[in-house]
Amino acid sequence: MNPLKAFVGTLTATDNVIVENPTKSIYDIEINSLNGSPINLSEFKGKKILFVNVASKCGFTPQYRELQELYDYYKRELVIIGVPCNQFGNQEPGNSVEIQEFCQVNYGVSFLITEKIDVKGPNQHPLYEWLTKKYINGRQNSSVKWNFQKYLVDENGEFLDYFYSITKPFNSRITKYLK
Repeated sequence: MNPLKAFVGTLTATDNVIVENPTKSIYDIEINSLNGSPINLSEFKGKKILFVNVASKCGFTPQYRELQELYDYYKRELVIIGVPCNQFGNQEPGNSVEIQEFCQVNYGVSFLITEKIDVKGPNQHPLYEWLTKKYINGRQNSSVKWNFQKYLVDENGEFLDYFYSITKPFNSRITKYLK
């Protein structure tokens, strides 16, 4: 096992370990869109990116509408990427066609939606490894607690902050980064 990974695996969120630089760039992570096409995250350099793990059958699902409004309002400086996940209460059981149709018909979603992935656990996608592990993102550890948790990355690919599901898209904790 990698000694750094072994050491990091012993850390808790309260440990004050300084990591000066991310070990991997967010722009190097590979992920596909809902239709299976590769997404080149480096195309979003110069814009902030808000990653949101989404689900169609969740109490927070109406946030799709607010996310679309946020995207429409800030689209010159912000990219929103919805990341379907079925790990919380089996609330995203649909396939890619069903998810796409649900998002467009019910909420008019035009922002990018990725393939369905795991955001935690042994099959955690590399994107969420980067978002949740300080030794990779250089800034902060976190764990994904539920659907519609949000992660914000700045225009240089640096981790900024994360927000639990109860934080609505237009909350000042998020928009302060967008002004």
